[in-house]
Amino acid sequence: MNQNLSSYHVFYTVAGTGNISAASKALFISQPAVTKAIQRLEENLGVTLFKRSSRGVSLTHEGNILYERLQEAFHAIELGEEQLRYETNQDISHLTIGVSTTLCKYLLLPYLKDFVRQNPHIRISIACQPTYQTLQALEESNIDIGLVGEPDLAFPYTFSKVQAINDTFVATQSYLDNLKIRTGLDYHQAANSKHLFKEATLMLIDSNNLSRRYADQYILTNGLQAGNIIEVSTMDLLIEFASVGLGIACVIRNFVEKELKNGTLIEIPVPIIISKRNIGFVYRDKTFSNPAIQTFLDYYQHTQS
Repeated sequence: MNQNLSSYHVFYTVAGTGNISAASKALFISQPAVTKAIQRLEENLGVTLFKRSSRGVSLTHEGNILYERLQEAFHAIELGEEQLRYETNQDISHLTIGVSTTLCKYLLLPYLKDFVRQNPHIRISIACQPTYQTLQALEESNIDIGLVGEPDLAFPYTFSKVQAINDTFVATQSYLDNLKIRTGLDYHQAANSKHLFKEATLMLIDSNNLSRRYADQYILTNGLQAGNIIEVSTMDLLIEFASVGLGIACVIRNFVEKELKNGTLIEIPVPIIISKRNIGFVYRDKTFSNPAIQTFLDYYQHTQS
């Protein structure tokens, strides 16, 4: 936009009133100042915006095009002002939460259901993104709070634990049976794990996900080598891929308890159990400029007590 907004406001007012004198009164500026603002705008745009007559002014074709667009723009500004007045009068707060798709589905949404019902004055925005982007957004003050895996000790903000989770390896019984036919290895025996994984297709969450870091560290530490690797973008897809028998998947055990219970998936014993890790809310400090953050945390702590 090459013009000052005030010039467009003068034009918009003149077009709406159809009269320089009426626009001057509405804008609380002199008639020469109105005329000069219109002339400057016409010169800068290189078009004639008004046709002048003794009865006032009327829009040219070019002026009408500009006026129609400015109607939309000034209406949007008015709506924004109305919303601010409404939220101020109603004491409406806005809370932005950063969270991965997986944690959003399995941990955040069940909690939000009752929170939103009991706190209608708080407007919620959810930014679904990988954990590293959530931490970056928190650092840049683009979100108020994040739900993430516990960051390393160098992380400068506060972490409040929600629950511990376990990673594990799962597959369908049919996939493991076929693997046994091909290799002669019994998946029940943890000692067979290295050979089993070498013959299997191993399915992992993609490298942008924090869970992948833990999986890679475990695989490297324990010398597991897969014959083939499939990378999947979300935990939900990873669970689905495992459930249709495409291979062995490294998943979060907490999120496949139903499948393990009904036998859709089988947990594979490994020589060394994967260490638990913590999931929790992370935020900048304990003195909140946005009171909705404290309300959100207090509500969660109350539901857990």
